[in-house]
Amino acid sequence: MREKSIETYLRDRVREAGGWAPKWVSPGNNGVPDRLVFLPAGRLVIVETKAPGKKPTPLQIRQHERLRALGQLVAVVDSKEKVDNLLEYHDEGLLEYAIQEGMFQ
Repeated sequence: MREKSIETYLRDRVREAGGWAPKWVSPGNNGVPDRLVFLPAGRLVIVETKAPGKKPTPLQIRQHERLRALGQLVAVVDSKEKVDNLLEYHDEGLLEYAIQEGMFQ
């Protein structure tokens, strides 16, 4: 499975959940995550999508750390299952906890 398939799945599932997941394009800021995920109840999660088993690059990790230092939730998903888990944790009110515990790294 390719990264693009997971990114499309994320976009579609977020839409089904009543949210919006626009692509994040930031000229001059290489390594920013792929999607800004706006979920119901005012929750924003910044999501990096990867192909199954792939990890973020050092530059992407630095951008993730920068965003986390600003109090943002950053998640890395590399499977459709992780996309589903992310949305389930949101529905259960446990998304922030799950991300802070490293379930989406």
